[in-house]
Amino acid sequence: MHYDHNAFCINNTFYTYYEFSKIVSMIRSVIHDTIDDTEKLIGLVTNDDIETYASIIALWLEGKAYVPVNPETPLERNIKIFELTETKYVIDSSEVSLYKYHKVISSKKRVETEIDLEPKKTSDDQLAYILFTSGTTGTPKGVPITYGNVNGLVSAVEKDTAFNLVSSDKCLQMFELTFDFSVVAYLFPLLHGSCIYTIPKNAIKYFYIFKLINEQKLTVLTMVPSIINYLRPYFDEINAPDVRYCSFGGGALHADIASEWSDCIPNCKIFNYYGPTEYTVYSGYYPYDKDANHKSHNGILSIGVPLYDVEYMVVNEENQEVPTGVSGELCLAGCQLTPGYWRNKERNDYAFFSKKVGEEDRRYYKTGDLCFKDEEGDFMYVGRADFQVKIRGYRVELSEIEFHAKAVSEKINIVAIDILNTLGNSELGLAIESEEFDTDAMFEYMKTKMPAYMIPTHVRFIKELPHSVNGKIDRKALKKLFKTTNN
Repeated sequence: MHYDHNAFCINNTFYTYYEFSKIVSMIRSVIHDTIDDTEKLIGLVTNDDIETYASIIALWLEGKAYVPVNPETPLERNIKIFELTETKYVIDSSEVSLYKYHKVISSKKRVETEIDLEPKKTSDDQLAYILFTSGTTGTPKGVPITYGNVNGLVSAVEKDTAFNLVSSDKCLQMFELTFDFSVVAYLFPLLHGSCIYTIPKNAIKYFYIFKLINEQKLTVLTMVPSIINYLRPYFDEINAPDVRYCSFGGGALHADIASEWSDCIPNCKIFNYYGPTEYTVYSGYYPYDKDANHKSHNGILSIGVPLYDVEYMVVNEENQEVPTGVSGELCLAGCQLTPGYWRNKERNDYAFFSKKVGEEDRRYYKTGDLCFKDEEGDFMYVGRADFQVKIRGYRVELSEIEFHAKAVSEKINIVAIDILNTLGNSELGLAIESEEFDTDAMFEYMKTKMPAYMIPTHVRFIKELPHSVNGKIDRKALKKLFKTTNN
């Protein structure tokens, strides 16, 4: 244990591993004395403070799972998540907790105790966390991840010698704790005694990252691709020779901006990671080398090859494997695979299937991503098979946005689409089949139902929605209409 090393830098305040261990142990003591051992799913309000991170570790040491909710997300949605998981206890470091109908444990409460980091014995099938993503009917969709899944992730990454953290590393943690990439951003630095630098919730994210890189000399960056789109105007001002590793995920990484970004971090290895929430963050990656011939398809970098003990299979609509070079839906199998969506049989029946491999019935997850494998074994990303999109790294169901928009104007046809802004980032638009009207009430309602990243930023009123020859909404035509308007 690197007790004298810094573990966290949160809003310009440093905490050593000794201080962090003390806070973990204090919170663990309160959990042990307050929560019955049979209560395994514990709510966590994800404030950007040392108590929130310590609560995660304390819960894991006690063999429990955290169910995170963002305090900036509408309260109704967060309470719905706790109802779905039958969560009775909520750990909250806020000065005043909004969760008055739950048993709230203040993680700021200090109970002097000895440091105790010895974990309780847990089985691989016990849950470590449940993350809720956008759902098609307006109800958030839970993805439970087990301790076995997390151990599989750690084993897969640790077996890859291309990525090795050390205790002197300074690591960026830019993700909200309800987003699955946060797990790798805090877990691997803690396992290696590195220091984690977080982003205050009220900060302009890309500007704060720029500041940390320059002032704190960060060495490890884990980011979504959209961040460097925002940083692009400042590339001429960024020279960060201290950065050793830069990992991307949560969206398509375009080859042109990767090349420009690599000039800003001249001594860095860049990895384009791939993996859905359902497969415990990472399932594979592609190492980008600006001096070599990198692989891309339609300008998007390859997602590379699977990690250790991860199986990729590209299938057709009948779930039959397709030949090399043929596009299909990418499916994943292995020990990092979630046991299934939380109490959602219909979605599980759709998203998972079993296939006989030798004597074994192997379970696969259908990612919804269209890919093909090239002759050298690298996987190339083609696009989404459905209408899920990535906004700021978060996966969003367009149908959920439509569901809430139509709640105010039920008789009007409304279609949500994703469009690219001038920076190359995805934004959300609403196409409304109607004469123009005041949308204030619609947007105020949506803000009470969905987090900020799911609120559309563009609206277009049209006389008639375009349709394809088979009668479906022509979303490509709609995107062209928005592009014309934005120009």
